[in-house]
Amino acid sequence: MAREVGEWIDTLRRAQRVTVLTGAGISAESGVPTFRGEGGLWRTYRAEELATPEAFVRDPKLVWEWYDYRRQVVSKAEPNAGHSALVDLESRFAEFLLVTQNVDNLHRRAGSRSVAELHGNLFRARCTREGTIREDLPCPIPEIPPVCGCGALLRPDVVWFGESLPVEQITLAGEAARRSDVMLVVGTSAVVYPAAALPEAAKSNGAFVVEVNLQRTPISPFVDVSIQGPAAEVLPAIVDAL
Repeated sequence: MAREVGEWIDTLRRAQRVTVLTGAGISAESGVPTFRGEGGLWRTYRAEELATPEAFVRDPKLVWEWYDYRRQVVSKAEPNAGHSALVDLESRFAEFLLVTQNVDNLHRRAGSRSVAELHGNLFRARCTREGTIREDLPCPIPEIPPVCGCGALLRPDVVWFGESLPVEQITLAGEAARRSDVMLVVGTSAVVYPAAALPEAAKSNGAFVVEVNLQRTPISPFVDVSIQGPAAEVLPAIVDAL
């Protein structure tokens, strides 16, 4: 691993603008389940049945019970060494943005400040009438479904199936990717759009793109360097090499 990191570390050392894209892989190393398949079932429902606007309209109590369960499971997980290494990287560059597809809040809990959350955050709720955000919802939730002070229902501040990504967050991420000197793609195959467009935008604008994943992915032939290994080991090694 030292050789894989050492061969290109000068490129990162010279960088002024760095963007990182993270996916489920980095969270899995903290024990966060995918909530799909074996161990991912909740009662008799699949994620695709509950994470929709239609499901919320039909039965907000059921949807919130599932999200309350997810919040309790995720709250027991701790940021790992990969999360901590990204906090360190953020402090080293003039411009840095961490773009995540994860909703588990582990990057913020680790101390990352410049974060674009493409799919929202399990630990925020949004008023269905006013659109205001609440970040102090208790875990577990004492009364389900929770309501806003205005009397309207709160909903999880996450992107459901059939919904668009938040324009502000994807715009921020796209601009950072296009301006990047170096982009790290960590724990994600990055094949689902619009997140998949970020490494492409970085590469087409001259960025050096590095992939960190347990195995090769569909974007491995496209990147400049593909390092196979756990983020909790590779990212600290990158920081040490700097």
